Amino acid sequence: MLTTGMKKRVLVFGTLIGLQGLMGWYMVKSGLEDRFHGQSDVPRVSQYRLASHLSLAFVLYTLFLWSGLDHLLPAQKITQSSITKSAIMFKRIVHASKAMVFLTAVSGAFVAGLDAGLVYNSFPKMADKWVPDDVLALQPKLVNFTENPTTVQLDHRILGTTTLTLLTALWFYSRKVQIPRRAYVAASAVGIMAWVQVLLGITTLLHYVPVPLAASHQSGSLILLSFTLWLSHEMKHIKKIR
Repeated sequence: MLTTGMKKRVLVFGTLIGLQGLMGWYMVKSGLEDRFHGQSDVPRVSQYRLASHLSLAFVLYTLFLWSGLDHLLPAQKITQSSITKSAIMFKRIVHASKAMVFLTAVSGAFVAGLDAGLVYNSFPKMADKWVPDDVLALQPKLVNFTENPTTVQLDHRILGTTTLTLLTALWFYSRKVQIPRRAYVAASAVGIMAWVQVLLGITTLLHYVPVPLAASHQSGSLILLSFTLWLSHEMKHIKKIR
């Protein structure tokens, strides 16, 4: 028998699944239009619709995973008296980490949609420069961040390295703060997977985006998001000190 809360969740899940199907159709429809093309001969879809489709998929996945963890792996409880200010700060950093992982993954959709992984295949510099000359080539300048392959790749590099730095710092911080035991394991998984994901991304770039590596990199973003969600779920009972 479903509880009232679960019935509401199922209704939300069903609605989002329907919206995801519509968004998928809307995205594929753009691939039939001549104005969407990339660096290769492969038919392209609108990068905006691709990013929207991916974002909605991640939202759905997040809700499914969180609900599954609630039932199959409930967060370890912790007494209010054992909650420290450093643990609360750690939880805030975890929330920021989730947002950065999500944002970086969505920026990857723009990279894929524009074939931006094929414009500069060197690392850490882009050719011989840190910031290429054509990074603001389009007018108005704001559209460069979503329509200029060079700028989109640069954005993804910056977001990726920033997220890696944040998640590495998160792992180090987890060693010094009192949190539930499984949260330590989740934090370690996050730290390790962050490095794996960045190395996969660099390797994919240097090898001119072969499909197996690109697919592994895309899958890695979902694994990394899963680990950050797991860590966040383990921290759910750590609440603000009253």
